Amino acid sequence: MKTIKRMMDHLYWADGRILDALEESETKNKDLLKLVRHVAVAERVWLSRLQCTGSAQYLLWEEAEDLTEIRTMFEENAEQYRIYIEVLEESELDEMIDYRNQSGVPFQTSVRDILLQVLLHGQYHRGQINRALRIESAEPVQIDYITFARL
Repeated sequence: MKTIKRMMDHLYWADGRILDALEESETKNKDLLKLVRHVAVAERVWLSRLQCTGSAQYLLWEEAEDLTEIRTMFEENAEQYRIYIEVLEESELDEMIDYRNQSGVPFQTSVRDILLQVLLHGQYHRGQINRALRIESAEPVQIDYITFARL
């Protein structure tokens, strides 16, 4: 559990760093805003599955006008994941969760694999966002785990 908690702390930190970089860049790139919103919504979707509340109400690829709403979503996600993980026992990591994906297809996945999906999915897209910032001549932000660990 210690490793997963630490990795989740990195996720919250990295989400904040990428939002800060996007704000500093003052980008109006709708695809970039859509991508960062996607990360926030995907985190929420997986959390709802972990909580067995369903995720059909969430749209993964909607456009976003500004970062304020997205930042709020990331902050709420972080708070809810902290609450969820705080009471999660090591023995529960291999419990299977039944859920339907956004297309309604049923799946069964372990808590451990869902949490790893959240961690890896976000890092993948944050890398894409950093690359897009560089293309726009903005400064990408350091989001590597080791940078976080050195703080």
